[in-house]
Amino acid sequence: MNFEFPLQSLPAVMQGPRVERRRVLIGGSAFWGTMVEEGADAGRLRLDDGRMLDADAQTYLPPVNPSKIIAVHISYSSRSMETRNKPKPTETPTYFTKPPTSLNGHKGQILKPADCKYLNYEGEYAVVIGRTCRNVTPDEAWDYIEGFCPALDMGLQDFRDTDQGSMLRVKGADTLLPIGPGIVRGVDLFAQTLRTTVDGLVVQEAHIGEETIWGPHYVIADIARHITLMPGDVILMGTPCHSRSVNPGNVVACEITGIGRVEGTVVAIDAPRAAALGVGHAPTDSPEVRRVALGFDERVPEHFKANLRTAKGE
Repeated sequence: MNFEFPLQSLPAVMQGPRVERRRVLIGGSAFWGTMVEEGADAGRLRLDDGRMLDADAQTYLPPVNPSKIIAVHISYSSRSMETRNKPKPTETPTYFTKPPTSLNGHKGQILKPADCKYLNYEGEYAVVIGRTCRNVTPDEAWDYIEGFCPALDMGLQDFRDTDQGSMLRVKGADTLLPIGPGIVRGVDLFAQTLRTTVDGLVVQEAHIGEETIWGPHYVIADIARHITLMPGDVILMGTPCHSRSVNPGNVVACEITGIGRVEGTVVAIDAPRAAALGVGHAPTDSPEVRRVALGFDERVPEHFKANLRTAKGE
């Protein structure tokens, strides 16, 4: 069985040519299209009905409609070194879920409530399931992948004290999963570099093949031992080191070479009305919250820290 890296051969989903499918909102209706890769129209979006559009001028919807979103806690060696001080966090991967209502489109608004202090970015790649998947081996799992997307797994770390076990509000609040703008196949994922930027400055960076602990084939086979994965389901594959909090006005983006770039703008909103009535556990600024939100600066590259301070005007 092929669990480890490098892969002995590229699975079909990574073999070219490159294909990118996007979903856009036009006149109140959703339309699918394919990015043109070559020729005079390269870089434009060809809708399935034949219309040719300026890709940069469109309003993008998430290119997925999942029944569930499952996320790996840690799957990059630099993140494990930062948080656990060892290159592998656990013997096998662990997971949490995000509700589909957390989905957000490319260039959407990422909402930061007034009673929350820590909204952290995590640049990731997402795996999109293409057909019903249950009880498969890692080698077989590749054939169930539709493609890959850039994603931002944002988190309201202020709820760590109460939701650490479930991550429900930490990672599940509305708008906290910008994803897209498209689903891409035909690219060697493990030859790509992932970068997260805040206001254009690089705050995370990792060569995916060099830092991956568990690949999507292993993760899919693990989850599908007991949970049926449906077409459109999303698996978030973790983030490199230096997840930190951002402020309203910051533009956060995740760019993966060969795959694409998704961004969102952090926007301040009022605290929920029920919060003023004392409903539920209030956001906290405890040592545990700060441990996760502020991370371990001594274990990350200096230029990430300097870039973030510049982006936040500190």
